[in-house]
Amino acid sequence: MAHKKSTKVEGQLDFAFGVSEAAVAVMEQKAQHPKKPAGSVKKETAKPAVKKEPEDEDSKNEPKESAPRSRRKTQQIADDQIEAKAKDMASRQQEISISEFFAKNRHLLGFDNPRKALLTAIKEAVDNSLDACEEAQILPDIEVGIKQTGEDRFCVWVQDNGPGIVKSQIPNIFGRLLYGSKFHTLRMARGQQGIGISAAGMYGLLTTGKSVKIDSKTGPKSQANHYELQINTKKNRPEVIVEAPVDWPVRSGTRVEIELQARYQKGRQSVDEYLMQTAITNPHAQIRYLMPDGQERFFARSVQEVVEVPKAVKPHPYGVELGILLKMAKDSQHKTMASFLQEEFSRISERVSQEILKKAKLSARQNPHTLTHAEAEKLYQTINETKIMAPSTSCVVPIGQAELLKGLQQVVTADFYTSCTRPPAVYRGNPFQIEVALAYGGTGVGDTDDEDSDTAKNGSPNGEQELMRVLRFANRVPLLYQQSACAIFKSIMQTNWRLYGLSQSRGALPAGPVTVIVHIASVWVPFTSESKEAVAHYPEIIKEIKLAISDCGRGLGRFLRGVKRQRDEALKRSYITKYLPAIGEALKDILTLKDSQVQSVLSNLEVVLEQSRSKS
Repeated sequence: MAHKKSTKVEGQLDFAFGVSEAAVAVMEQKAQHPKKPAGSVKKETAKPAVKKEPEDEDSKNEPKESAPRSRRKTQQIADDQIEAKAKDMASRQQEISISEFFAKNRHLLGFDNPRKALLTAIKEAVDNSLDACEEAQILPDIEVGIKQTGEDRFCVWVQDNGPGIVKSQIPNIFGRLLYGSKFHTLRMARGQQGIGISAAGMYGLLTTGKSVKIDSKTGPKSQANHYELQINTKKNRPEVIVEAPVDWPVRSGTRVEIELQARYQKGRQSVDEYLMQTAITNPHAQIRYLMPDGQERFFARSVQEVVEVPKAVKPHPYGVELGILLKMAKDSQHKTMASFLQEEFSRISERVSQEILKKAKLSARQNPHTLTHAEAEKLYQTINETKIMAPSTSCVVPIGQAELLKGLQQVVTADFYTSCTRPPAVYRGNPFQIEVALAYGGTGVGDTDDEDSDTAKNGSPNGEQELMRVLRFANRVPLLYQQSACAIFKSIMQTNWRLYGLSQSRGALPAGPVTVIVHIASVWVPFTSESKEAVAHYPEIIKEIKLAISDCGRGLGRFLRGVKRQRDEALKRSYITKYLPAIGEALKDILTLKDSQVQSVLSNLEVVLEQSRSKS
């Protein structure tokens, strides 16, 4: 009995001390009882009953001694090897060229699929041509051509009658990314960053290995120059393959030709649609379009006046961030705060600068280089609390209400047209203006056979009811992609169109034969990406778009209410003309009246009914 009790206690102790002690007992038992020969049957009673504790989460994560790989993972680096490791990691660090970055991330520039790549390449070239012609005060004559050279290869070219490009600048403009003259100036322009046309050439080089071909002539008496070049993505530098003078029978201009991997397809997000919309917002331009199938399409010039050249301005004080204000003060060449405010910002006169400095408790003679963070923060708050004149409109050139309506009427046949141009506003110190035009009724714009368009049909599976057509523009450039990510589309979706007589489902565009054009003109359009396809959601921009939409919406509401009144009146009059003859026949039978008497009664009754209808 004593022996059994002792054994029971030892078993309890083994269980209490855990798996490790139980494992020792098993090993001792195996030593006392050697292995049985192969083929012998093991009895379950020969196995010692070993109970294991349930493992908790910490014990599961702990490395086991029997796993040498786990021990290697937990092995710490020696102290004398840390510095050597840091030096080894530092030796692998290197600068990345901007060209090399975009070569690997070309989707950021709009070259993420062959169809879109074709549109992007032509768009960048056409934008540069329009900018060059307008800056030189020349009415643009542009030729756009697409020729298929293989199953998935196309040769595209764009030629203009602009001032041309100086010979020394041709390689830099077409062979270097982030090289341009518009980044540091605050004035409206289509191009901003100096990436577009050089990125198109880089895409062509990556997909076909062919060089970009450029012809340029700067005047009637100048020699035309021909270049074939490639971009070195490692160094972001051009490599000239061919450089030679050529005979080019034009007065002046530039022609760029790129062969690239692409896909041509008609539809709403195509080259055809882009050029059609470009003609709407650029009525002063004449565009000749040579299609891949050999057909030719011509967009005639409807305005014979050159577009006014926007003037560069200083940033407006509203919306300038605190950090930018501090940086401007440190970099300023002016020696006093008064001259700093008057010369570095627009719309700040001597009186306004004195008012701002007095409220901020700063001396007008203080050197802006000595401005502390606390003083800058007080100055920043004071500027935003002070009433300052709206920014000048000389830096942006809106299309204009009349011109916008004229362009819309050329491509949309409708029953009602209206437009609105908002006063200039500011976001982050950058002036901008919003223009909206609206057409109701008739036929829409362009083709509707585009599988990528998310607004061509209604939410119903059969597409029975057409939704509003939205045309977005930024600095006269059509925006065909990323509609749902754009501030313009968001503003339209957030507008309650039921107030203006249109039916609208939750989370959808209003239904009806409506075409809306929204144009933002700014010195710096806040695009969401380098591909310039959608406008960022700045509250100031959304507010101005909604106000312009509401203005056009009120005009649409008045028109639809008038149409409804006319329809109701016509319906009521149809009742009169429909039932009066029957009433006359009844009166004739009941009262035995003559035909002349019946006609007199019906005439009097018609007058009474018309008077009551007009009063109602």
